[in-house]
Amino acid sequence: MGLKSFKPHTPGTRQMTVQDFSEITRSTPEKSLTVGKRSTGGRNNQGRTTTRFRGGGVKRCLRLIDFKREKDGVPATVAHIEYDPNRSARIALLHYKDGEKRYILAPVKVAVGDTLMSGPTAEIKPGNTLRLADIPDGVQIHAIEMLPGRGAALVRTAGAVAEVRAKEGEYVTVKMPSGEIRRLHQNCRATIGQVGNLEHMNISLGKAGKKRYQGKKPHNRGVVMNPIDHPMGGGEGRTSGGGHPRSPWGQLAKGFKTRTKKNPTSKFIVARRKK
Repeated sequence: MGLKSFKPHTPGTRQMTVQDFSEITRSTPEKSLTVGKRSTGGRNNQGRTTTRFRGGGVKRCLRLIDFKREKDGVPATVAHIEYDPNRSARIALLHYKDGEKRYILAPVKVAVGDTLMSGPTAEIKPGNTLRLADIPDGVQIHAIEMLPGRGAALVRTAGAVAEVRAKEGEYVTVKMPSGEIRRLHQNCRATIGQVGNLEHMNISLGKAGKKRYQGKKPHNRGVVMNPIDHPMGGGEGRTSGGGHPRSPWGQLAKGFKTRTKKNPTSKFIVARRKK
């Protein structure tokens, strides 16, 4: 796994870096685990724009990832490490002993031929999934459930890792990648290890076209718009808009806390994330 640069034959390749995909063992996905993916272009079911600056992009095929890992006690062999265009992490194709195939997020130090398992009898090694109650303190984890049985919702991006801190009653204290420390129910499942593809954060797109491949259109600043289009628009010459940075609908952009004060999960947060 590493990055590859180019000779600057064009302005777009001067700063561009791409991954060498040395860890990828197969270029085509498992057909039984893929479905078609429709592009919304930032529109809702009424055709109205709900997310600005979205549209276009290359056509993608959605890989069905197993975030629940509920096949307890059934060993699985890692058959392939594959690329997934819908996420920053790599995915691993598992062949279970009973013949079923499933995709999971590929952790660091998991290679083709390794045997993985989930459940209370699984070892504490990268790729195995256990309840938080069965994981010792100090172990690094990822793909964590917020509610038991719902499937992994936390720590799923490339290079992300959390840490089990302590156990108290029915809850386990976990330190998140952001620095936030929160309590989760002991029956929530998590996977041992760190999410792979650590070099993803060092990629340089190099040109605007790479953003368009991702389905992201140019993001126009509010201060260069007209007053009718944005609260920060208008003015003679260059101006900051005469007020605090905000969205076209008036939502403040800097310093204003948008988290709901009555959020029921706030009582599970022991320490807020770093500032």
